[in-house]
Amino acid sequence: MRTIRGDHPTLSLPPFTPAVTWLIVINTAFYFLMLLLGMSAPGAGSALSHVLALVPVLVVTHGWVWQIVTYSVLHGSFIHWFFNMLGLWMFGPQIESIRGPRYFLELFLAGVVGGALFSVGLSYSGVLGNPYAPTIGASAGIYAVLVAFGMFFAETEIMMIPLPVLIKAKYVIAILIVVELAMSLQENDGVAHIAHLGGILFGFLFVKFVPRRGFGFAVSENAFAFRNFYHRLKRRQASKKFQVYMRKHGQNPKDDFDDSEFRPPDDKTDGRGGWVN
Repeated sequence: MRTIRGDHPTLSLPPFTPAVTWLIVINTAFYFLMLLLGMSAPGAGSALSHVLALVPVLVVTHGWVWQIVTYSVLHGSFIHWFFNMLGLWMFGPQIESIRGPRYFLELFLAGVVGGALFSVGLSYSGVLGNPYAPTIGASAGIYAVLVAFGMFFAETEIMMIPLPVLIKAKYVIAILIVVELAMSLQENDGVAHIAHLGGILFGFLFVKFVPRRGFGFAVSENAFAFRNFYHRLKRRQASKKFQVYMRKHGQNPKDDFDDSEFRPPDDKTDGRGGWVN
């Protein structure tokens, strides 16, 4: 890939950022593990692939829900593995550099899970897919990364070597979406186009609606907000019960409370007390 900065095209080789590096290492380790098992213990390799690959009928009827993630670490060939890792390396570091490792990992995982959900859901629709057909590969996560790159760096011009044509990133992503949509409606060619579409959709939704610090941060913030709301509600209820109690005993609650501040019992002045609730 070549990027255009100003009027001068420059060869751009991205760095190996932490999250991208870990994803490449994990996928590469599983690729070579499956190769070794295939040569030394084919039965064990087939059994492991059966457990990790995404098979919709196993997810739905047997509850093998881990497959919606684990299928992404398996690759069927060197070309399959190589181009997925190349795409991850070429487009991932730019996103990680502006959003951080946590955001990038969540984005990639959103694409993987989205691709799996699409594959499982549509395979039972009777129109697209087969619930008994296994799906493997990190392509859904890669497509989520590609969509995010097109959204964050829409005006960046890239040259996909060896084609001597400069295309803005947003147009490259649009072309990919159209191609995947068309291919998913064709006869089965051994490529999980449905999973790719799921990765595209979930990648778009993630970038559009998840805050810049990631989904986990948003969840924790909402959890703290709910906890604080709960405690404020309990304090209000306790305050109301205390006021009812004070009135039953012929005392004015305002003698001890003034605009949510607690007045010490021995403070009978008109000023506010030193204790606060």
